[in-house]
Amino acid sequence: MDEIASLVGGKVVGDGSVTVTAPAVIDGREADPGGLFVAFAGEHTDGHDYALQAAEAGAVAVLGSRATALPTVVVDDAQAALQRLATHVVALLRDDLTVIAVTGSQGKTSTKDMIEAVLSTAAPTVATSGSFNNELGVPLTMLRADATTRFLVLEMGARHVGDIAELTGLVAPDVAVVTNVGRAHLGEFGSREAIAVAKSEIVRGLASGGTAVLHADDPRVLAMAELTDGPVLSFGTAEQASVRVHDLALDRLGRPTFTLHHAETETEAAVALPFIGAHWGLNAAAAAAAGLAAGVPLERAATALSTASISKWRMELRSLACGATLIDDSYNANPESTRAGLDALASVDAERRIAVLGEMLELGEASRDAHLEIGTYAATRADLVVAIGEAAALIAVGAGAKAVSLPDNAAAIDWLRDHLSFGDVVLVKGSRGARLDQVAAALVQQL
Repeated sequence: MDEIASLVGGKVVGDGSVTVTAPAVIDGREADPGGLFVAFAGEHTDGHDYALQAAEAGAVAVLGSRATALPTVVVDDAQAALQRLATHVVALLRDDLTVIAVTGSQGKTSTKDMIEAVLSTAAPTVATSGSFNNELGVPLTMLRADATTRFLVLEMGARHVGDIAELTGLVAPDVAVVTNVGRAHLGEFGSREAIAVAKSEIVRGLASGGTAVLHADDPRVLAMAELTDGPVLSFGTAEQASVRVHDLALDRLGRPTFTLHHAETETEAAVALPFIGAHWGLNAAAAAAAGLAAGVPLERAATALSTASISKWRMELRSLACGATLIDDSYNANPESTRAGLDALASVDAERRIAVLGEMLELGEASRDAHLEIGTYAATRADLVVAIGEAAALIAVGAGAKAVSLPDNAAAIDWLRDHLSFGDVVLVKGSRGARLDQVAAALVQQL
């Protein structure tokens, strides 16, 4: 504890001889034996009050802004102290550690998961859990690395220009992956050009000699090659892509098979993914390109991708007791990812294809047109469109005669319980704030 206090400029209250031997957490229930609980005083909840709960789970010390029942390093700013500690720990490991950072408007979590699958076949790998990709999630992931870790995969998200620059300031990546520039958080950024600037910070933040891995099919992303003097690998379907997806086909459940071609070595590898939708081919190509940048051969990457697993609520395929099939893509939504989900739904053999869609948040002034546009598109990809919530009612307007508009999740669950039947395939998708995971969970439990 004394050493931690010295590193972060804090003062120990309690036994300074206590040794932290496990990662840091901000949820005391998730503490491991020997762990550090980082406490924040929020507007409604004060984490310091949960120090004993953290102790019951195994935490031995606290980093916070006031003393607790456990030995505590007291600092003025717990977030800054956490980041300082993470930067120090990773710096100690840097000689034997390759850092891969991933960002993009959509697909970054799935791509991160695929990169983890590829790299873990070669050496011990630590990666971001779920989508914990902000100013707290990145340093907490960094603190999970230890002397045995060889690859550290960090997902980096942004809501404002400058957010990713702050994250790369904690650790400069050796490999930076940009999946795309879409309309997610358009309301926060104001324009796609501003989103591109924000995402480009991951390339600007590369370590000296680091490799940029860029989407060859997205002009805004490919233009980021001009921001680095280091190597650039591209991925996509374009002929000039360093790692190119071709010969993509879908089986009756919409699961893709395709070939990845590495232009530099003129090698190819076949991939069969257990996920639904053609868009997974691009995520796989990005992961393979990141693997190549980190020294993992294409064939090895292809094998790993074919058995990869993805964070929950992302195109999860579930069989329902009533004989229908659920595609649970309820984690989040924006216009581009919703189109991809609808395309995946359309690719599945079914008696009826039903799209259950919630609001797409944070689109700003573009929200009305985006919801109408998605409704119109959904009507071309599904037999029936169920729009949930007042804001999503515009989806129903766009979908026209194929649409049903329902006020909330409870009404949607009741409606689906009465109308789903054998052979149907239902896609559930909406922004996180819409909590459509509740709808998906109810279908699994009740149908």
